[in-house]
Formats: sequence, C-alpha cells, structure tokens
Amino acid sequence: MEIAHERLREMLRLMYSIRGFELKAQELYKEGLAQGEFLGALHSYEGQEAVAVGACACVGRDDYLVSSHRGHGHCIAKGADMKLMMAELLGKETGISRGHGGSMHMFNPERGLLGGNGIVGGGIPLALGAAFTAQYRETEQVALCFFGEGAATQGVFHESLGLASLWKLPVIYICENNLWAATTPITDSWPVADLVARAESFGCPAQVVDGNDMLAVHKVVREAVRRAREGKGPTLIEAKTYRHRPHCMVIPEHREEEELAEWHRRDPIPRLERHLLEREVMTEAEMQEVKDAVDEELVEAAAFARESALPEPSTFADCLWA
Repeated sequence: MEIAHERLREMLRLMYSIRGFELKAQELYKEGLAQGEFLGALHSYEGQEAVAVGACACVGRDDYLVSSHRGHGHCIAKGADMKLMMAELLGKETGISRGHGGSMHMFNPERGLLGGNGIVGGGIPLALGAAFTAQYRETEQVALCFFGEGAATQGVFHESLGLASLWKLPVIYICENNLWAATTPITDSWPVADLVARAESFGCPAQVVDGNDMLAVHKVVREAVRRAREGKGPTLIEAKTYRHRPHCMVIPEHREEEELAEWHRRDPIPRLERHLLEREVMTEAEMQEVKDAVDEELVEAAAFARESALPEPSTFADCLWA
C-alpha cells in the first residue's frame, strides 16, 4: 500500500524534529553541566529516527506506546509537544511530566504515551499490561513496545513474549538493535546473529528489518498492527539501526571511527530525502523550508524551557494524572 505524499512529508518533518530536538538537547545538557539546570542523564536518539517515525505512523492517538531510556524520538513520533519535552529536560513545572521525570520518564497518557523507563527492559511487561487492558475491554487498541538489544537479554523479555503469545495479546515488540548496549558490543552478549530466533519457541511471528529505512519499518509494523487488531497476537520486530552518539553524555565515545563513519553513511534522514526527491514528493527547497520551521520551533522550545519555573517541592507527591 502506497503512502500518501502528504503523509510522507509529515514523516520527514518528524524525523527532522527528532534530530533537531536531540541536537538542541545536547546543547542544553552541556550548558546544564555548568548551570545545574539539566535533570538527569541524556540518551540521544540521533540516528534511530526511522524506527520511531515508521512505527508510530502505523498507530493512532489512542494506541499505547511504552518507551525506554532512549525515548525522545518515540515521544515526538507519537505527537508529544516538544516545548513540554524540553521543559521536562530542565526539570520545569511546565514539563510533560511536570518536571518530576526528566529525560527517561516522559508521560502523556492522552496520547497513549505510557512513558520511558530507566530500568533496562522495564517497559516490556508494562506494554504487556497495556495490551491486556485493550483485550479485556474489547477495544481495537494495540501497544507498541520499544526496547534495545540489551533488554532482550533480560528474563522479563521471555516471560512477556511467552504470555503475550499464549493469550494473543495485541502488542508489537520492537527491538531497536543499535549493536551496543552501553559499552558492550552485541557480539559479546548474543550467541546468535538475530533476536528473531528467540521468538520461534513462543510461536510468535518475527522479522528483521533495516531500521535505517523508514519505509521498510513502516511496512512491517503496519502488518504487525493489522494482525494485532484482528486478535492474532503479538509480533516481534528487530530493527537493525545505530545511534550516532555515545550511550549517554557522560560516557566517552568507545566505538571505532571506521564503524561510526560507515553508519553515518547510512543515515536514515538523507535516505528518506533521496526517496522523496526521486519520486518528486518534495523539492530540496521545500525540505529546507521544513527544516527552517523545525529549527524555529526548537529555538522557541528551548526559550520556553529556560523561562519556565521549577516545580514547588510540595508537588512531588502529586499524581501525574491528577
């Protein structure tokens, strides 16, 4: 099924937004180290934009999304307000989690965004629960569950996949395999080349996809969502991708220059740009206009975050949904 041109343009805008947000967040983080204004660690999603955008374009506002510690891209792709996200990074009252969560804990229940998780693999059983509520209430909602390849070595991954398959729960597990779990290469932690082999024992459909090809991600996730809505159960998708930055801002780069250069050549944004240019969906001038608009939006978001007030200590006990 062809994607409408208008939708493709929106997908590119979202990828620009994610990339720009991460670059602006890195600026704020470096400033914050001196000023004490940045809340918690920063795990950049730069380089993985195709996975979040391709997957989230397959679901609606009411569908669930459970993120990980590297979750800014998921939030933006699901429609979260970048001004509120930027304010959350600085721990401000106007933040998407009212300044209580920081980078790894951004929530927006109105958009089905059930937040990130600082625990490796911590979101996997939460997505299972969200999918169970949809099945129990007999809605057509599905749950997208994003996690890294490091989380796939946690026991909770197998427990959740087994139960989801047994009960045919509407959950799509998306492993963003960026080859490095913090500073541990996948070759030191996986005895097999692909995660999908682990799904066979649970009778769960599984597929490997090029995570730097937004259109390829969209195609496989769209099929998985269709299956889930029809009551056919979960799907495991392994998206091979790569993060451009070190694990977080306080760990120095440890990967080889040759490896970094090779993956930068596979950058998902220029890849989508070429596709849209070749098919005359957009011109270079139109792309630049979108980039400029996103840049302006991010400047405003950073200003909003800086100008916002810190939360009152008395609000720390308040429920996010109150």
